[in-house]
Amino acid sequence: MKFAVVRFPGSNCDQDAYHVLKDVVGVAVDYVWHEEKSVKGYDCIVLPGGFSYGDYLRTGAIARFSPIMDAVIAHAERGRFVMGICNGFQVLCEAHLLPGALVRNSRPKFSCKWVGCRIETTGTPWTQAARLGQVLRIPIAHGEGRYVADEATLDQLEAEDRVVLRYAGPGGTIDDQFNPNGSMRGIAGILNSGRNILGMMPHPERAAEKALGSADGKLLFDGMVRTLRAA
Repeated sequence: MKFAVVRFPGSNCDQDAYHVLKDVVGVAVDYVWHEEKSVKGYDCIVLPGGFSYGDYLRTGAIARFSPIMDAVIAHAERGRFVMGICNGFQVLCEAHLLPGALVRNSRPKFSCKWVGCRIETTGTPWTQAARLGQVLRIPIAHGEGRYVADEATLDQLEAEDRVVLRYAGPGGTIDDQFNPNGSMRGIAGILNSGRNILGMMPHPERAAEKALGSADGKLLFDGMVRTLRAA
């Protein structure tokens, strides 16, 4: 199996993702520059966090038109795996690979802190090893991380078991006080209808080693590796 971490101008979490995949999880991984036009040979594509193209216009709006994105979209449409973290989630929404949008936090300031993320479904390649309701301790770092969508889309995500993570407090409590950015229904991560694309705002690659304060994020990468090995 082999992973690819896409590098856009302004990516700043690409090295973290690469390190976790190569040195912590122990799988083959390459950097792929945004001007490349192929992702052939890769099983899972990771779009990392950062400020692609300086986040001009809107977060992820320019990165969506990078040459590499045509290949990422084709990869996803073939049922192959894609994971978008923070800015990567924003890019996936701009590319319409995931529904909804990420907009400015309800409190208009950059938020960088540890949060609780409750596992809402174990029926995904990333969360199959988790317990339903398990709360992961993972950091966020964003100014435009508030997930929004129309009510019909939100209802569909709920009905199809596509809400993967929700911001939560101790014991899994869902309440506005534990929602760091005002995301609708506390949503922190979602799937596409084919369940092969994950977008999430929290940074699991920054919580994959105990020395960093939490290794909870490694669970998501381990889940994907288990899926690929089974295949």
